Amino acid sequence: MTLRQAHEPDRQAAADPATAVRATGVGKTFATRTGEVIALTGVDLAVAAGEFVSLIGPSGCGKSTLLRLIADLDAASTGTLEIFGKPAARARVDQDYGIAFQQAGLLPWRTVAANIALPLELHRVARGERQARVSELAELVGLSEFVDRYPDQLSGGMQQRVAIARALAARPRLLLMDEPFGALDEMTREYLQSELVRIAAETGAAVVFVTHSIPEAVFLSDRVVVMSPRPGRITTVVPTALGVRDEALRESPAYFERVTAVREALHGMPRTRADER
Repeated sequence: MTLRQAHEPDRQAAADPATAVRATGVGKTFATRTGEVIALTGVDLAVAAGEFVSLIGPSGCGKSTLLRLIADLDAASTGTLEIFGKPAARARVDQDYGIAFQQAGLLPWRTVAANIALPLELHRVARGERQARVSELAELVGLSEFVDRYPDQLSGGMQQRVAIARALAARPRLLLMDEPFGALDEMTREYLQSELVRIAAETGAAVVFVTHSIPEAVFLSDRVVVMSPRPGRITTVVPTALGVRDEALRESPAYFERVTAVREALHGMPRTRADER
């Protein structure tokens, strides 16, 4: 199997709790004033428990729509979605996933600790248990010294770390992320990529990550899922098999090979030497 090879859609007959996400024949159509818009069609995908998968494709290809369907923030028009073998709606109620968006979405009148604690408060977790969990998460994201600060006293990168901690508050087995680093400068973005790799490894959570950045997708992921222009569908799945994710990886030949493979998949064909002349 080559890096450029498009995989067949993931199909398994039975629901498996060891599979974090299973999409089968998923499509989404939106009604507009000018008619129906098909955002997604025929999406088949399986994400294993503990696996990191990135979704990448041109703007408007349905990456964020697919993430919203997984999160049960919208309903699929066709097909089925299962989270750890459950319907998406049941998984949402059971808090099987946490979610983080491009904007941190912190409540400005709450401290870092209070923002992290919000999901636990909503589910009436006891005060002592809540405080212990907040301390644990603040340490996990490197913000133990900032728990009494307010969002406007934090940098953009620190705000995103608070958002990640909040998403992990209820110990979800799946983390859904929609371009969480897209608005950050490059140095902060690379730092948080490394932090996210560490956090995912320490928590064991599966991650589905939406991005427009090819290098980011390759650095973070076990597999990169490439989507077509609208109506969005999966055209290629590029496995990375890069091992340890550290800063040295960004300069390795294997990393650049995978970046090239994803870029070629996005463009629809491999480059040749003649193309580069």
